[in-house]
Amino acid sequence: MAEFNKAGTSVGSNELNAALWAAADEMRRVMSADVYKDYLLGLIFYKALSDRMLYEAVDLLENRVPQSLEEAQDIYASVKESPEDWKELSNELSLTFGVCIEPEHTFIAYYRAINNNTFMLSDLRAGFRNIEAAQNGAFSGLFEDFDIESKDLGKTMDKRNEMLSSVIKVLAHIDFTQYGEDALGDAYEYLISMFAAESGKKAGEFYTPQAVSSLITRIVTAGREHKEGFSIYDPAMGSGSLLLQVRNYMYVERDENGKPKKGGLNCVKNIQFYGQEIKNQTYNLARMNMMLHRVKLSQQHLRNGDTLDADWPTDEPTTFDAVVMNPPYSQKYSAAPGLLEDPRFSRYERLPPASKADFAFLLHGFYHLKNDGVMGIVLPHGVLFRGAAEGVIRRHLLENGSIYAVIGLPANIFFSTGIPTCVIVLKKDNTDRSVLFIDASHEFEKERARNVMTEEHIEKIFNAFIERNDIEKFAHLASFEEIKDNDFNLNIPRYVDNFEDEEQVDLNAVIKELNSLKKEEADIDLTLKEYFDELGISINI
Repeated sequence: MAEFNKAGTSVGSNELNAALWAAADEMRRVMSADVYKDYLLGLIFYKALSDRMLYEAVDLLENRVPQSLEEAQDIYASVKESPEDWKELSNELSLTFGVCIEPEHTFIAYYRAINNNTFMLSDLRAGFRNIEAAQNGAFSGLFEDFDIESKDLGKTMDKRNEMLSSVIKVLAHIDFTQYGEDALGDAYEYLISMFAAESGKKAGEFYTPQAVSSLITRIVTAGREHKEGFSIYDPAMGSGSLLLQVRNYMYVERDENGKPKKGGLNCVKNIQFYGQEIKNQTYNLARMNMMLHRVKLSQQHLRNGDTLDADWPTDEPTTFDAVVMNPPYSQKYSAAPGLLEDPRFSRYERLPPASKADFAFLLHGFYHLKNDGVMGIVLPHGVLFRGAAEGVIRRHLLENGSIYAVIGLPANIFFSTGIPTCVIVLKKDNTDRSVLFIDASHEFEKERARNVMTEEHIEKIFNAFIERNDIEKFAHLASFEEIKDNDFNLNIPRYVDNFEDEEQVDLNAVIKELNSLKKEEADIDLTLKEYFDELGISINI
Protein backbone atom coordinates (compact mmCIF):
# COMPACT_ATOMS: atom_id res chain seq x y z
CA MET A 1 0.00 0.00 0.00
CA ALA A 2 1.31 3.48 -0.87
CA GLU A 3 2.42 5.94 1.74
CA PHE A 4 0.74 9.26 1.12
CA ASN A 5 1.89 12.70 2.21
CA LYS A 6 0.59 13.91 5.56
CA ALA A 7 -1.66 16.94 5.51
CA GLY A 8 0.25 20.16 5.74
CA THR A 9 3.33 19.07 3.84
CA SER A 10 4.24 21.07 0.78
CA VAL A 11 6.08 19.94 -2.30
CA GLY A 12 7.43 22.32 -4.90
CA SER A 13 5.62 22.77 -8.20
CA ASN A 14 8.68 21.54 -10.10
CA GLU A 15 8.45 18.25 -8.23
CA LEU A 16 4.74 18.02 -9.03
CA ASN A 17 5.45 18.68 -12.71
CA ALA A 18 8.14 16.03 -12.78
CA ALA A 19 5.95 13.48 -11.00
CA LEU A 20 3.06 14.01 -13.38
CA TRP A 21 5.28 13.86 -16.44
CA ALA A 22 6.86 10.64 -15.18
CA ALA A 23 3.38 9.10 -15.01
CA ALA A 24 3.39 9.02 -18.80
CA ASP A 25 6.53 6.88 -19.03
CA GLU A 26 4.69 3.60 -19.54
CA MET A 27 2.43 5.00 -22.25
CA ARG A 28 5.26 6.95 -23.85
CA ARG A 29 6.92 3.68 -24.80
CA VAL A 30 4.04 2.51 -26.98
CA MET A 31 2.12 5.57 -28.22
CA SER A 32 2.66 9.14 -29.38
CA ALA A 33 2.03 12.20 -27.21
CA ASP A 34 -1.03 13.33 -29.15
CA VAL A 35 -2.62 9.95 -28.26
CA TYR A 36 -1.57 9.37 -24.65
CA LYS A 37 -2.19 12.96 -23.55
CA ASP A 38 -5.94 12.30 -23.48
CA TYR A 39 -5.50 9.32 -21.16
CA LEU A 40 -3.01 10.95 -18.79
CA LEU A 41 -4.82 14.29 -18.56
CA GLY A 42 -8.13 12.52 -18.01
CA LEU A 43 -6.73 10.46 -15.13
CA ILE A 44 -5.02 13.50 -13.57
CA PHE A 45 -8.27 15.44 -13.72
CA TYR A 46 -10.17 12.54 -12.13
CA LYS A 47 -7.60 12.13 -9.36
CA ALA A 48 -7.46 15.84 -8.54
CA LEU A 49 -11.24 15.95 -8.28
CA SER A 50 -11.34 12.76 -6.21
CA ASP A 51 -8.60 13.83 -3.77
CA ARG A 52 -10.11 17.23 -3.07
CA MET A 53 -13.56 15.80 -2.65
CA LEU A 54 -12.31 13.27 -0.06
CA TYR A 55 -10.65 15.98 2.04
CA GLU A 56 -13.74 18.18 1.77
CA ALA A 57 -15.91 15.27 2.91
CA VAL A 58 -13.82 14.77 6.06
CA ASP A 59 -13.91 18.48 6.77
CA LEU A 60 -17.73 18.46 6.48
CA LEU A 61 -18.08 15.34 8.61
CA GLU A 62 -15.48 15.89 11.33
CA ASN A 63 -14.31 19.48 10.86
CA ARG A 64 -10.67 18.46 10.48
CA VAL A 65 -8.00 17.66 7.93
CA PRO A 66 -7.37 13.92 7.48
CA GLN A 67 -3.85 12.57 7.91
CA SER A 68 -3.87 10.86 4.53
CA LEU A 69 -6.02 9.95 1.55
CA GLU A 70 -6.24 6.45 3.01
CA GLU A 71 -7.88 7.75 6.18
CA ALA A 72 -10.13 10.09 4.20
CA GLN A 73 -11.32 7.19 2.04
CA ASP A 74 -12.20 5.05 5.06
CA ILE A 75 -14.19 7.85 6.70
CA TYR A 76 -15.94 8.68 3.42
CA ALA A 77 -16.89 5.06 2.69
CA SER A 78 -18.32 4.57 6.18
CA VAL A 79 -20.94 7.29 5.62
CA LYS A 80 -22.58 5.13 2.95
CA GLU A 81 -23.84 2.87 5.79
CA SER A 82 -26.32 5.60 6.76
CA PRO A 83 -28.57 6.52 3.78
CA GLU A 84 -29.71 9.74 5.43
CA ASP A 85 -26.16 10.93 6.23
CA TRP A 86 -24.98 9.93 2.77
CA LYS A 87 -27.74 11.89 1.05
CA GLU A 88 -26.88 15.03 3.00
CA LEU A 89 -23.13 14.69 2.39
CA SER A 90 -23.48 13.91 -1.33
CA ASN A 91 -25.70 16.97 -1.79
CA GLU A 92 -23.10 19.18 -0.08
CA LEU A 93 -20.28 17.79 -2.22
CA SER A 94 -22.31 18.26 -5.39
CA LEU A 95 -22.83 21.92 -4.53
CA THR A 96 -19.09 22.41 -4.04
CA PHE A 97 -17.67 20.34 -6.91
CA GLY A 98 -20.61 20.01 -9.25
CA VAL A 99 -20.42 16.25 -8.80
CA CYS A 100 -20.18 13.64 -6.04
CA ILE A 101 -17.96 10.63 -6.72
CA GLU A 102 -19.24 7.46 -5.05
CA PRO A 103 -16.85 5.89 -2.47
CA GLU A 104 -16.31 2.84 -4.66
CA HIS A 105 -15.26 5.07 -7.57
CA THR A 106 -12.72 7.36 -5.92
CA PHE A 107 -9.18 7.20 -7.24
CA ILE A 108 -7.90 5.66 -4.01
CA ALA A 109 -10.61 2.98 -4.28
CA TYR A 110 -9.34 2.09 -7.76
CA TYR A 111 -5.79 1.95 -6.43
CA ARG A 112 -6.80 -0.44 -3.66
CA ALA A 113 -8.63 -2.62 -6.16
CA ILE A 114 -5.51 -2.79 -8.34
CA ASN A 115 -3.44 -3.95 -5.37
CA ASN A 116 -6.11 -6.55 -4.56
CA ASN A 117 -6.25 -7.70 -8.20
CA THR A 118 -9.95 -6.84 -8.38
CA PHE A 119 -9.77 -3.70 -10.54
CA MET A 120 -11.72 -3.80 -13.79
CA LEU A 121 -11.79 -1.24 -16.58
CA SER A 122 -15.56 -1.24 -16.32
CA ASP A 123 -15.14 0.29 -12.84
CA LEU A 124 -13.26 3.23 -14.33
CA ARG A 125 -15.82 3.60 -17.08
CA ALA A 126 -18.61 3.69 -14.48
CA GLY A 127 -16.81 6.44 -12.57
CA PHE A 128 -16.54 8.51 -15.75
CA ARG A 129 -20.19 8.02 -16.63
CA ASN A 130 -21.32 9.11 -13.16
CA ILE A 131 -19.47 12.41 -13.57
CA GLU A 132 -20.85 12.94 -17.08
CA ALA A 133 -24.41 12.43 -15.81
CA ALA A 134 -24.08 14.93 -12.94
CA GLN A 135 -25.77 18.35 -12.94
CA ASN A 136 -28.33 17.23 -15.53
CA GLY A 137 -25.60 16.35 -18.00
CA ALA A 138 -23.50 19.51 -17.59
CA PHE A 139 -20.39 17.32 -17.91
CA SER A 140 -21.79 15.25 -20.77
CA GLY A 141 -19.10 13.77 -23.00
CA LEU A 142 -16.25 14.94 -20.78
CA PHE A 143 -14.46 11.56 -20.97
CA GLU A 144 -15.68 10.70 -24.44
CA ASP A 145 -12.12 10.56 -25.82
CA PHE A 146 -10.87 8.33 -23.02
CA ASP A 147 -11.38 5.16 -25.05
CA ILE A 148 -10.89 2.22 -22.71
CA GLU A 149 -11.35 -0.17 -25.63
CA SER A 150 -8.60 1.43 -27.73
CA LYS A 151 -5.95 -0.93 -29.09
CA ASP A 152 -3.44 1.88 -28.37
CA LEU A 153 -3.63 0.84 -24.72
CA GLY A 154 -3.09 -2.85 -25.50
CA LYS A 155 -4.24 -5.55 -27.84
CA THR A 156 -6.26 -7.40 -25.19
CA MET A 157 -8.47 -6.34 -22.29
CA ASP A 158 -5.86 -7.64 -19.83
CA LYS A 159 -3.13 -5.58 -21.50
CA ARG A 160 -5.29 -2.47 -21.43
CA ASN A 161 -6.08 -3.09 -17.77
CA GLU A 162 -2.38 -3.52 -17.07
CA MET A 163 -1.46 -0.29 -18.90
CA LEU A 164 -4.02 1.93 -17.13
CA SER A 165 -3.34 0.25 -13.78
CA SER A 166 0.35 1.14 -14.09
CA VAL A 167 -0.51 4.82 -14.61
CA ILE A 168 -3.05 4.83 -11.78
CA LYS A 169 -0.44 3.33 -9.42
CA VAL A 170 2.05 6.11 -10.23
CA LEU A 171 -0.53 8.88 -9.81
CA ALA A 172 -1.85 7.32 -6.58
CA HIS A 173 1.34 8.35 -4.78
CA ILE A 174 0.64 12.03 -5.45
CA ASP A 175 -1.73 13.70 -2.99
CA PHE A 176 -3.17 16.58 -5.00
CA THR A 177 -4.56 18.29 -1.91
CA GLN A 178 -1.01 19.20 -0.87
CA TYR A 179 -0.77 21.69 -3.71
CA GLY A 180 -2.55 24.98 -4.09
CA GLU A 181 -5.25 25.22 -6.72
CA ASP A 182 -3.07 27.51 -8.81
CA ALA A 183 -0.18 25.03 -8.62
CA LEU A 184 -2.36 22.21 -9.90
CA GLY A 185 -3.76 24.34 -12.70
CA ASP A 186 -0.24 25.42 -13.63
CA ALA A 187 0.91 21.79 -13.59
CA TYR A 188 -1.91 20.92 -15.99
CA GLU A 189 -0.76 23.74 -18.28
CA TYR A 190 2.82 22.47 -17.97
CA LEU A 191 1.76 19.00 -19.11
CA ILE A 192 -0.17 20.44 -22.05
CA SER A 193 2.93 22.38 -23.11
CA MET A 194 5.08 19.25 -22.81
CA PHE A 195 2.64 17.30 -24.96
CA ALA A 196 2.72 20.15 -27.45
CA ALA A 197 6.52 19.97 -27.61
CA GLU A 198 6.35 16.22 -28.29
CA SER A 199 3.47 16.49 -30.75
CA GLY A 200 5.22 18.93 -33.09
CA LYS A 201 2.93 20.24 -35.81
CA LYS A 202 -0.15 18.70 -34.21
CA ALA A 203 0.40 20.93 -31.17
CA GLY A 204 -1.07 23.99 -32.86
CA GLU A 205 -4.46 22.37 -32.45
CA PHE A 206 -4.48 22.75 -28.69
CA TYR A 207 -1.79 25.01 -27.27
CA THR A 208 -0.53 28.58 -27.52
CA PRO A 209 2.89 29.15 -25.87
CA GLN A 210 2.57 30.97 -22.57
CA ALA A 211 4.70 33.94 -23.65
CA VAL A 212 2.38 34.71 -26.57
CA SER A 213 -0.72 34.16 -24.42
CA SER A 214 0.72 36.48 -21.78
CA LEU A 215 1.49 39.25 -24.28
CA ILE A 216 -1.96 39.16 -25.87
CA THR A 217 -3.74 39.02 -22.52
CA ARG A 218 -1.79 41.97 -21.13
CA ILE A 219 -2.76 43.96 -24.21
CA VAL A 220 -6.49 43.17 -24.14
CA THR A 221 -6.81 43.75 -20.38
CA ALA A 222 -4.61 46.88 -20.13
CA GLY A 223 -6.35 49.62 -18.17
CA ARG A 224 -9.36 47.41 -17.45
CA GLU A 225 -7.87 45.08 -14.83
CA HIS A 226 -10.68 45.80 -12.34
CA LYS A 227 -13.62 46.04 -14.75
CA GLU A 228 -16.69 44.39 -13.24
CA GLY A 229 -18.11 41.42 -15.10
CA PHE A 230 -15.22 41.24 -17.57
CA SER A 231 -16.00 38.93 -20.50
CA ILE A 232 -13.49 37.27 -22.83
CA TYR A 233 -14.08 35.18 -25.96
CA ASP A 234 -11.81 32.82 -27.91
CA PRO A 235 -13.48 31.41 -31.05
CA ALA A 236 -10.63 28.89 -31.56
CA MET A 237 -9.85 28.12 -27.94
CA GLY A 238 -7.91 24.85 -28.15
CA SER A 239 -7.18 23.74 -24.57
CA GLY A 240 -8.28 27.13 -23.23
CA SER A 241 -4.76 28.24 -22.31
CA LEU A 242 -5.14 31.63 -24.00
CA LEU A 243 -8.46 32.29 -22.28
CA LEU A 244 -7.13 31.28 -18.87
CA GLN A 245 -4.24 33.74 -19.02
CA VAL A 246 -6.70 36.51 -18.19
CA ARG A 247 -6.75 35.22 -14.59
CA ASN A 248 -3.15 36.39 -14.20
CA TYR A 249 -3.99 40.02 -14.97
CA MET A 250 -7.56 40.64 -13.79
CA TYR A 251 -8.33 41.55 -10.16
CA VAL A 252 -4.77 40.76 -9.00
CA GLU A 253 -3.13 42.63 -6.09
CA ARG A 254 0.07 44.27 -7.31
CA ASP A 255 3.02 46.10 -5.78
CA GLU A 256 4.18 49.64 -6.58
CA ASN A 257 6.03 48.33 -9.66
CA GLY A 258 2.94 46.66 -11.06
CA LYS A 259 4.16 43.15 -10.23
CA PRO A 260 1.68 40.63 -8.74
CA LYS A 261 2.09 40.39 -4.96
CA LYS A 262 3.14 37.02 -3.63
CA GLY A 263 0.04 35.47 -2.14
CA GLY A 264 -2.04 38.37 -3.39
CA LEU A 265 -5.70 38.12 -4.37
CA ASN A 266 -6.27 36.43 -7.71
CA CYS A 267 -10.02 36.57 -8.06
CA VAL A 268 -11.67 34.81 -10.98
CA LYS A 269 -15.26 35.33 -9.85
CA ASN A 270 -15.96 38.37 -12.05
CA ILE A 271 -14.73 36.87 -15.34
CA GLN A 272 -17.01 35.21 -17.88
CA PHE A 273 -15.20 32.82 -20.23
CA TYR A 274 -16.59 32.15 -23.70
CA GLY A 275 -14.92 29.75 -26.11
CA GLN A 276 -15.53 27.53 -29.08
CA GLU A 277 -13.45 24.61 -30.36
CA ILE A 278 -14.08 22.44 -33.41
CA LYS A 279 -12.26 19.29 -32.19
CA ASN A 280 -14.19 17.35 -29.59
CA GLN A 281 -11.19 15.96 -27.69
CA THR A 282 -9.61 19.42 -27.48
CA TYR A 283 -12.93 20.91 -26.36
CA ASN A 284 -13.06 18.38 -23.50
CA LEU A 285 -9.47 19.20 -22.60
CA ALA A 286 -10.46 22.86 -22.30
CA ARG A 287 -13.37 21.96 -20.00
CA MET A 288 -11.08 20.00 -17.68
CA ASN A 289 -8.50 22.78 -17.80
CA MET A 290 -11.13 25.32 -16.78
CA MET A 291 -12.30 23.23 -13.83
CA LEU A 292 -8.77 22.65 -12.54
CA HIS A 293 -8.22 26.42 -12.68
CA ARG A 294 -11.22 26.93 -10.34
CA VAL A 295 -13.51 28.34 -13.01
CA LYS A 296 -17.08 27.61 -11.95
CA LEU A 297 -19.57 26.10 -14.37
CA SER A 298 -21.62 29.30 -14.20
CA GLN A 299 -18.63 31.18 -15.67
CA GLN A 300 -17.85 28.66 -18.39
CA HIS A 301 -19.59 29.17 -21.71
CA LEU A 302 -17.81 26.68 -23.93
CA ARG A 303 -19.05 25.08 -27.12
CA ASN A 304 -17.93 22.31 -29.44
CA GLY A 305 -18.50 23.77 -32.91
CA ASP A 306 -17.11 25.26 -36.12
CA THR A 307 -16.51 28.99 -35.79
CA LEU A 308 -16.51 29.50 -39.57
CA ASP A 309 -19.86 27.76 -40.00
CA ALA A 310 -22.97 29.04 -38.22
CA ASP A 311 -22.27 32.05 -36.01
CA TRP A 312 -21.93 31.61 -32.24
CA PRO A 313 -22.76 33.01 -29.78
CA THR A 314 -26.05 34.38 -30.99
CA ASP A 315 -27.79 34.69 -27.62
CA GLU A 316 -27.03 37.44 -25.13
CA PRO A 317 -24.32 38.50 -24.77
CA THR A 318 -23.02 38.52 -28.34
CA THR A 319 -20.18 41.00 -27.81
CA PHE A 320 -17.30 40.87 -25.35
CA ASP A 321 -14.79 43.06 -23.55
CA ALA A 322 -11.93 41.12 -25.10
CA VAL A 323 -11.48 38.69 -27.96
CA VAL A 324 -8.33 36.57 -28.18
CA MET A 325 -7.40 34.03 -30.80
CA ASN A 326 -4.62 31.88 -32.23
CA PRO A 327 -6.53 30.12 -35.02
CA PRO A 328 -5.11 27.50 -37.41
CA TYR A 329 -3.15 29.38 -40.07
CA SER A 330 -4.30 29.59 -43.70
CA GLN A 331 -6.93 26.91 -43.18
CA LYS A 332 -9.42 26.04 -45.90
CA TYR A 333 -13.10 26.82 -45.35
CA SER A 334 -16.29 26.82 -47.42
CA ALA A 335 -16.32 30.53 -48.45
CA ALA A 336 -19.93 29.93 -49.52
CA PRO A 337 -21.32 32.99 -51.35
CA GLY A 338 -24.16 33.19 -48.84
CA LEU A 339 -21.66 34.22 -46.17
CA LEU A 340 -21.53 37.66 -47.82
CA GLU A 341 -24.99 38.19 -46.37
CA ASP A 342 -23.72 37.19 -42.91
CA PRO A 343 -23.33 40.32 -40.71
CA ARG A 344 -19.87 39.09 -39.69
CA PHE A 345 -18.61 39.57 -43.27
CA SER A 346 -21.15 41.65 -45.18
CA ARG A 347 -19.56 45.09 -44.64
CA TYR A 348 -16.19 44.11 -46.13
CA GLU A 349 -17.26 43.71 -49.78
CA ARG A 350 -15.36 40.44 -50.36
CA LEU A 351 -15.05 37.09 -48.60
CA PRO A 352 -11.64 35.79 -47.53
CA PRO A 353 -10.39 33.18 -50.06
CA ALA A 354 -11.50 29.59 -49.52
CA SER A 355 -7.87 28.46 -49.31
CA LYS A 356 -6.97 30.92 -46.52
CA ALA A 357 -9.44 31.48 -43.68
CA ASP A 358 -7.17 33.87 -41.75
CA PHE A 359 -9.33 36.95 -42.29
CA ALA A 360 -12.50 34.90 -41.76
CA PHE A 361 -11.37 34.14 -38.20
CA LEU A 362 -10.37 37.78 -37.69
CA LEU A 363 -13.68 39.18 -38.94
CA HIS A 364 -15.69 36.70 -36.85
CA GLY A 365 -13.83 37.71 -33.69
CA PHE A 366 -14.02 41.43 -34.46
CA TYR A 367 -17.77 41.21 -35.03
CA HIS A 368 -18.14 39.92 -31.45
CA LEU A 369 -16.05 42.70 -29.89
CA LYS A 370 -17.68 45.45 -27.82
CA ASN A 371 -17.33 49.03 -29.04
CA ASP A 372 -14.83 49.73 -26.26
CA GLY A 373 -13.24 46.27 -26.39
CA VAL A 374 -9.82 45.08 -27.52
CA MET A 375 -8.99 42.09 -29.71
CA GLY A 376 -5.67 40.31 -30.19
CA ILE A 377 -5.18 37.62 -32.85
CA VAL A 378 -2.10 35.71 -34.00
CA LEU A 379 -1.81 35.25 -37.78
CA PRO A 380 0.89 34.61 -40.41
CA HIS A 381 2.50 37.66 -42.00
CA GLY A 382 0.72 37.06 -45.31
CA VAL A 383 -2.42 38.79 -44.02
CA LEU A 384 -0.42 42.02 -43.84
CA PHE A 385 0.32 42.29 -47.57
CA ARG A 386 -1.54 39.71 -49.67
CA GLY A 387 -3.75 41.27 -52.33
CA ALA A 388 -7.04 40.35 -54.06
CA ALA A 389 -9.93 39.78 -51.61
CA GLU A 390 -7.64 40.00 -48.57
CA GLY A 391 -6.34 43.37 -49.78
CA VAL A 392 -9.91 44.67 -50.07
CA ILE A 393 -10.79 43.46 -46.55
CA ARG A 394 -7.60 44.97 -45.12
CA ARG A 395 -8.38 48.33 -46.76
CA HIS A 396 -11.87 48.38 -45.23
CA LEU A 397 -10.49 47.57 -41.79
CA LEU A 398 -7.93 50.38 -42.06
CA GLU A 399 -10.42 52.90 -43.39
CA ASN A 400 -12.69 52.09 -40.45
CA GLY A 401 -9.79 52.54 -37.99
CA SER A 402 -10.20 48.94 -36.87
CA ILE A 403 -6.52 47.92 -36.86
CA TYR A 404 -4.77 49.46 -33.87
CA ALA A 405 -1.38 47.74 -33.84
CA VAL A 406 0.70 45.13 -35.67
CA ILE A 407 3.38 43.28 -33.70
CA GLY A 408 5.85 41.09 -35.55
CA LEU A 409 6.83 38.04 -33.45
CA PRO A 410 10.04 36.00 -33.70
CA ALA A 411 10.12 32.99 -36.00
CA ASN A 412 10.05 29.47 -34.54
CA ILE A 413 8.29 30.30 -31.25
CA PHE A 414 5.31 28.01 -31.89
CA PHE A 415 5.33 24.24 -31.63
CA SER A 416 3.21 23.91 -34.76
CA THR A 417 5.16 26.06 -37.22
CA GLY A 418 8.52 27.70 -37.69
CA ILE A 419 7.20 30.59 -39.76
CA PRO A 420 7.19 34.12 -38.33
CA THR A 421 3.80 35.33 -37.14
CA CYS A 422 2.29 38.59 -35.98
CA VAL A 423 -0.23 39.79 -33.43
CA ILE A 424 -2.86 42.10 -34.87
CA VAL A 425 -4.61 44.26 -32.29
CA LEU A 426 -8.04 45.61 -33.21
CA LYS A 427 -10.33 48.21 -31.67
CA LYS A 428 -13.59 49.89 -32.67
CA ASP A 429 -12.74 53.32 -31.29
CA ASN A 430 -9.45 54.12 -33.06
CA THR A 431 -10.67 57.47 -34.39
CA ASP A 432 -7.41 58.77 -35.89
CA ARG A 433 -6.90 55.46 -37.75
CA SER A 434 -3.19 55.36 -36.92
CA VAL A 435 -1.46 51.98 -36.61
CA LEU A 436 1.44 51.17 -34.30
CA PHE A 437 4.02 48.82 -35.80
CA ILE A 438 6.37 46.89 -33.51
CA ASP A 439 9.13 44.71 -34.90
CA ALA A 440 9.77 42.19 -32.11
CA SER A 441 11.30 39.61 -34.44
CA HIS A 442 14.60 39.72 -32.54
CA GLU A 443 13.07 39.54 -29.06
CA PHE A 444 13.88 35.96 -28.13
CA GLU A 445 16.39 33.58 -26.61
CA LYS A 446 17.46 30.36 -28.25
CA GLU A 447 16.31 27.24 -26.38
CA ARG A 448 17.24 24.01 -28.17
CA ALA A 449 15.36 23.89 -31.45
CA ARG A 450 12.94 26.69 -30.56
CA ASN A 451 13.05 30.40 -29.88
CA VAL A 452 11.58 31.55 -26.56
CA MET A 453 10.32 34.96 -25.50
CA THR A 454 11.19 35.83 -21.89
CA GLU A 455 9.33 38.09 -19.46
CA GLU A 456 11.79 40.87 -20.33
CA HIS A 457 10.92 40.59 -24.02
CA ILE A 458 7.19 40.68 -23.25
CA GLU A 459 7.65 43.70 -20.99
CA LYS A 460 9.56 45.59 -23.70
CA ILE A 461 6.87 44.89 -26.32
CA PHE A 462 4.01 45.70 -23.95
CA ASN A 463 5.56 49.00 -22.85
CA ALA A 464 6.06 50.02 -26.48
CA PHE A 465 2.43 49.16 -27.18
CA ILE A 466 1.18 51.28 -24.27
CA GLU A 467 3.45 54.28 -24.96
CA ARG A 468 2.60 54.23 -28.68
CA ASN A 469 5.70 56.21 -29.71
CA ASP A 470 8.45 55.74 -32.28
CA ILE A 471 11.43 53.71 -31.08
CA GLU A 472 14.37 53.49 -33.46
CA LYS A 473 14.57 50.11 -35.21
CA PHE A 474 11.74 48.76 -33.03
CA ALA A 475 8.46 50.71 -33.24
CA HIS A 476 6.73 53.28 -35.45
CA LEU A 477 3.34 54.96 -35.19
CA ALA A 478 2.11 55.29 -38.77
CA SER A 479 -0.60 57.76 -39.72
CA PHE A 480 -3.51 56.70 -41.90
CA GLU A 481 -2.11 58.81 -44.75
CA GLU A 482 1.23 57.02 -44.54
CA ILE A 483 -0.53 53.65 -44.69
CA LYS A 484 -2.68 54.84 -47.59
CA ASP A 485 0.45 55.95 -49.45
CA ASN A 486 1.73 52.39 -48.99
CA ASP A 487 -1.43 51.12 -50.73
CA PHE A 488 -2.69 49.68 -47.41
CA ASN A 489 0.21 47.24 -47.29
CA LEU A 490 1.06 46.55 -43.64
CA ASN A 491 4.31 44.66 -44.15
CA ILE A 492 6.30 45.66 -41.07
CA PRO A 493 9.66 46.48 -42.80
CA ARG A 494 7.85 49.26 -44.70
CA TYR A 495 7.37 51.07 -41.40
CA VAL A 496 10.12 49.84 -39.06
CA ASP A 497 13.64 49.81 -40.46
CA ASN A 498 15.68 47.42 -38.35
CA PHE A 499 18.51 47.17 -40.86
CA GLU A 500 21.90 47.28 -39.19
CA ASP A 501 24.69 48.94 -41.18
CA GLU A 502 27.61 46.64 -41.79
CA GLU A 503 30.75 47.60 -39.99
CA GLN A 504 33.11 49.58 -42.26
CA VAL A 505 36.21 47.64 -43.26
CA ASP A 506 39.58 49.43 -42.88
CA LEU A 507 41.38 48.23 -46.02
CA ASN A 508 44.73 49.68 -44.94
CA ALA A 509 44.51 47.73 -41.67
CA VAL A 510 43.60 44.55 -43.58
CA ILE A 511 46.59 44.94 -45.95
CA LYS A 512 48.88 45.59 -42.98
CA GLU A 513 47.57 42.44 -41.24
CA LEU A 514 48.11 40.37 -44.41
CA ASN A 515 51.70 41.60 -44.77
CA SER A 516 52.33 40.77 -41.13
CA LEU A 517 50.97 37.24 -41.64
CA LYS A 518 53.14 36.76 -44.75
CA LYS A 519 56.28 37.79 -42.82
CA GLU A 520 55.32 35.44 -39.97
CA GLU A 521 54.87 32.61 -42.48
CA ALA A 522 58.28 33.30 -44.05
CA ASP A 523 59.99 33.24 -40.64
CA ILE A 524 58.36 29.85 -39.84
CA ASP A 525 59.49 28.44 -43.22
CA LEU A 526 63.05 29.58 -42.56
CA THR A 527 63.09 27.96 -39.10
CA LEU A 528 61.75 24.70 -40.55
CA LYS A 529 64.48 24.68 -43.25
CA GLU A 530 67.18 25.07 -40.60
CA TYR A 531 65.76 22.07 -38.67
CA PHE A 532 65.72 19.88 -41.79
CA ASP A 533 69.28 20.97 -42.74
CA GLU A 534 70.49 19.80 -39.31
CA LEU A 535 68.88 16.41 -40.04
CA GLY A 536 70.59 16.24 -43.43
CA ILE A 537 67.29 16.53 -45.31
CA SER A 538 67.09 18.88 -48.25
CA ILE A 539 63.74 20.59 -48.87
CA ASN A 540 62.58 23.46 -51.08
CA ILE A 541 60.61 26.23 -49.43
